[in-house]
Amino acid sequence: MGLVYPPLASSDYFEKNFNASLCLMKYGKQGEIIVNGKSFNKPMPGVPSLTDLEIAEIATYINNSWGNQNKIVEISQVTSALNECGTK
Repeated sequence: MGLVYPPLASSDYFEKNFNASLCLMKYGKQGEIIVNGKSFNKPMPGVPSLTDLEIAEIATYINNSWGNQNKIVEISQVTSALNECGTK
């Protein structure tokens, strides 16, 4: 059986593609991504109504849950990432 959703626990994709992960939350993603060496190829819809603050809060939660021990995500970091990704 195929893999449906990529993991958030110890996700190498989230760490290596942090800005793209922020964009994914808002704009979604089509096509394959590789997470922890495994392929995931299901559409991941975004939530366009999320504010920069909400994305920062979600990213901070992911950064500090499921065994992850990372930093707080600043709103300015989210704004910068979203400005770079546009609606790609």
